[in-house]
Amino acid sequence: MAYILRFSLLFILLGGCSLIGPRPTPAAPAAPPPDVAVIERDEASVPPQPPRASLPATTIASLGNVREPGLWMRTPLVSVPMRGTVRDPATGRSVTLDLIPIAGAPGAGSRMSLAAYQALGLSLTALPELRVSGGG
Repeated sequence: MAYILRFSLLFILLGGCSLIGPRPTPAAPAAPPPDVAVIERDEASVPPQPPRASLPATTIASLGNVREPGLWMRTPLVSVPMRGTVRDPATGRSVTLDLIPIAGAPGAGSRMSLAAYQALGLSLTALPELRVSGGG
């Protein structure tokens, strides 16, 4: 009989070991989803901005991300992506490329792809003043 009591006590103690040690903490309750009506009202209260009509214009360009392929210019001169032409007045060379909008004032400067720099025959360290026009 003593053997059965010892054996039972052993199982009770081993069962209690599961209460020792780290316990998982309950996850924080998820934030309730935003009210769709509030979002729609906020979007409706903001008037749409028309595309900037600042082309043709002149901008100072610097070399953009050399890992990004293609012919492109990121510029604050446009508010929507479009095709455009960039001309270097110093050499007369031009290239047709994608104009991609970025935040900033129209005179803040632009970033141009490595391929565009090469097409215009520019030094990679140059900061040329370029003429940008819409359409291509």
